[in-house]
Amino acid sequence: MNDNIIMIRDASVRFNLAMQRQMSMKDQVMRLIRKDRRIQEFFALKHINLQVRRGESWGFIGRNGSGKSTLLKLVTGILSPYEGEVAVSGTVAPLLELGAGFDIELTGRENIVMNGLILGMTEKQVRDRFDDIVGFSELEKFLDVPVKNYSSGMRARLGFAVATSARADILIADEVLSTGDHRFQQKCENRMQDLLDGGTTLLFVSHSADAVRRMCQKVMWLDHGETQMIGNTEEVLAAYENV
Repeated sequence: MNDNIIMIRDASVRFNLAMQRQMSMKDQVMRLIRKDRRIQEFFALKHINLQVRRGESWGFIGRNGSGKSTLLKLVTGILSPYEGEVAVSGTVAPLLELGAGFDIELTGRENIVMNGLILGMTEKQVRDRFDDIVGFSELEKFLDVPVKNYSSGMRARLGFAVATSARADILIADEVLSTGDHRFQQKCENRMQDLLDGGTTLLFVSHSADAVRRMCQKVMWLDHGETQMIGNTEEVLAAYENV
């Protein structure tokens, strides 16, 4: 039986970067006539191969712009590969930017319901888990306040609480521990560890080597969109830290 929950085969992601300044309509027409498009191809990921088994925890490391977040967006389906293929089995809870999916005009209470449904929970599941979500976020006094009045830390707490309550097969966490105080970060780590113990697969991006060591069994190191190394956590982090 194939126990792979994520399969990425020779996947690349390409973007086109316009190199021209903003032009008049006349200039744009003349450019088209001359076929002078001046488009530069930029590969955010190049020929990536990755197999993730159910229940594994993977860390993704590399400098800013190395392709880590782009890779996570491939798994979530936000991006499609320019070439190659990506196969994902199971439900996905993405924490690519905590609170990014909130409607700021709605209250915290309303956003809990809306985001729970977006993440695939039924109305009954949202109701059953509502108290747990509120308790984890510690925002009981602010439930009926519009989210636009929340601080970034409050949005982060609520976003993490909702996403992790969905109990998806795959949890994708991109720099989720960079927001909030140390106590909240520890609380997030404990929640993610509980999910791992229950069989959830974790894809984790962090600039904190210590957090990667605590949370991840395996690591992929990316640089300029290319795989530099894949292996167990200590082996890859040792190589990365010695560069």
